[in-house]
Amino acid sequence: MKYIVDVSGRRLTVELDGTEVRVDGALVSASLETVPGTPVRLLRVGDTVHRVVARRDGARGAYRVGVDGWQFSTDALDARTRAIRDLAAASQAASGPAPLVAPMPGLVVRVLAEVGAEVAAGQALVVVEAMKMENELRASAAARITAVHAVAGTAVEKGMVLVELAAL
Repeated sequence: MKYIVDVSGRRLTVELDGTEVRVDGALVSASLETVPGTPVRLLRVGDTVHRVVARRDGARGAYRVGVDGWQFSTDALDARTRAIRDLAAASQAASGPAPLVAPMPGLVVRVLAEVGAEVAAGQALVVVEAMKMENELRASAAARITAVHAVAGTAVEKGMVLVELAAL
């Protein structure tokens, strides 16, 4: 069975096959024994014995592990579950306000945004003329302006980033 284990920001691949243990591809001589009547396990790695206590810590695969008196937060999942969680995390939308982009090709008429300014949700930032109509482009959320790419009198294409925003 293959597990992906995150310990203190480091990711390890652990493969268990009968009596063989591989950690990141390296064969390791290891065994685990229970101490009857206690939550303690004795982990033998080579000639060294470690005292280990592991307790579930919330979500599936999360554990709080004590090894020889040291405490670690770990996340140990089978390879399939880890891949699913990684894909789900990668597909989540970025947090914070979205940048202001041109919804259509047009001409920038006015720029109402200044770098460093704090804006409220719905506040007009740029005015773009398209098809003989002026369109006020507004902030989608309260934010701080980090960059202004729009310049009055210049043409813009659909999807062009006009103003970059950061969360307050």
